[in-house]
Amino acid sequence: MGDAKNIIVKPIAAHDANKIIRKLHYSGKVAVTSRLHLGVFVGNRCGGAMQFGDSIDKRKTLGLVKDTHWRGCLELNRLAFADWLPRNGESRAIAYAMRFIKKTYPWIEWIISYADGTQCGDGTIYRASGFALTGINKNTTMWRLPTGEVIADIITRQVWNESTRKKIGFNMGESWKGYAARVGAVRLPGFQLRYIYFLDPTAKDRLTVPILPFSEIEKRGAGMYKGIKRDKQAIGSDQEHSGGAAPTVTLQNQDDYLNG
Repeated sequence: MGDAKNIIVKPIAAHDANKIIRKLHYSGKVAVTSRLHLGVFVGNRCGGAMQFGDSIDKRKTLGLVKDTHWRGCLELNRLAFADWLPRNGESRAIAYAMRFIKKTYPWIEWIISYADGTQCGDGTIYRASGFALTGINKNTTMWRLPTGEVIADIITRQVWNESTRKKIGFNMGESWKGYAARVGAVRLPGFQLRYIYFLDPTAKDRLTVPILPFSEIEKRGAGMYKGIKRDKQAIGSDQEHSGGAAPTVTLQNQDDYLNG
């Protein structure tokens, strides 16, 4: 499997990152809000990608850290790694990504991301990479359609998802509750877990929500690893293995980002 020290993380084109995410991510879907795309390489072989961008509900997100500038945070929208990466390669890749962002975009103070405890996992990689756990909530947004497709109900409120709305037969003006009842959509059991990484240590002092101990995941029955629920396993200190490049133009400099 090689040595994790041989991993290289560098910007790649959006269309290349999208291909990788669609192939490796459990959802098979990319995030339309992503602006920064980083590839994970061992030699000339690409073994994963990370996509960063704005949060969908950004005003609410900014409130998690008091006095955060409008462009002061990013969301790690998508994260996917191949199984053949060296052990601990995922956390090493994330560490590289954090250093890259801090150096290249110094106005970004913190990174937020979410672990999907309904289909994937409870955030093992984030915990191993120095993220703080700041939220554990029962799932209210992820639904399974009769076709088997899993979608987030927030797509019905996003102007750029018109094609998806048409695909699932959602009528504009219809409430999600009404749509779900009409087509027989079922809310997925499980949890969504929120993690934050502080690029600027002073941002941690402005956090408006408590940092939760990792043991709280087990306590609330929110444990999951590779899609398998785990209730009785200790989670607090685990660090298991998870499951031709061009820079991203919209993040070349601060002016481009602010105007993007």
